[in-house]
Amino acid sequence: MTTISVLVGSLRRGSYARKIAMNLLTMFPDGWNVRIVEIGDLPLYNFDYDDPGVEDIHLPESYIAFRQAISASDGVFFVTPENNRTIPACLKNAVDICSKPNHDVAWKGKPAGIISHSVGRMGGYSSQKNLRLALSYFDMPMPGQPEVFLGQSPSLLGEDGRWASDDTRAFVQAYVDRFVALVKGERSR
Repeated sequence: MTTISVLVGSLRRGSYARKIAMNLLTMFPDGWNVRIVEIGDLPLYNFDYDDPGVEDIHLPESYIAFRQAISASDGVFFVTPENNRTIPACLKNAVDICSKPNHDVAWKGKPAGIISHSVGRMGGYSSQKNLRLALSYFDMPMPGQPEVFLGQSPSLLGEDGRWASDDTRAFVQAYVDRFVALVKGERSR
């Protein structure tokens, strides 16, 4: 079974990022295990957790579970808002946690998809570019053009949290389809 982990870069229960992610869960092929992996309870990253020379600070259980979830994934999909022209702190923390230990980076080579959004017109452009830059370090293949920047995101979702327009749904579905093809291609290598 193909497993995709979805990370939501907003901790707010009613966030637009979470609503977008909930829509994504239904856009993958039948039989795929697509689930949101929560990042809100992860302690801030501290290299002492992974430093074998530091014996009085132990790796949090939540780090172990999170790293295992990402390692067991065939791909990772990120849905992120833009905070102060970059990615939210909770998402950067998650990226840092799975970037260690150096000999066993959970992100390494995993296909990644990104949808960014903002309540303004730019659609989270800066957050997506910052996230792409961070993930490029781990050699994570990603679908190229067109990227998905969802501007004025509240207008794209109905009161029920679903896509308000067939055009938006079709645009996002096309990106998900390209991501699925990337994951399938990576798995066949």
